[in-house]
Amino acid sequence: MLEAIVPVTVAAITGISVLFTRTNNRILEHDKRMDGIELKVAERYITRIEVSETMKRFEEHFVRIESKLDNLFNKK
Repeated sequence: MLEAIVPVTVAAITGISVLFTRTNNRILEHDKRMDGIELKVAERYITRIEVSETMKRFEEHFVRIESKLDNLFNKK
């Protein structure tokens, strides 16, 4: 009886691990594809130049806000 249970158990464990490995590999492949699609979409909607220009504008606004705050605190 034991001789029959051991091979069946080993075969079941091997089958489950193969299924798990294949599923995991497919998920990883899907993740890679999604990352590629996200990158392509991001490149089409906004360029690096536009991002850097926007960041410069934000920095200029922050500098103006900081100077206004400094003037407010210096008056007191």
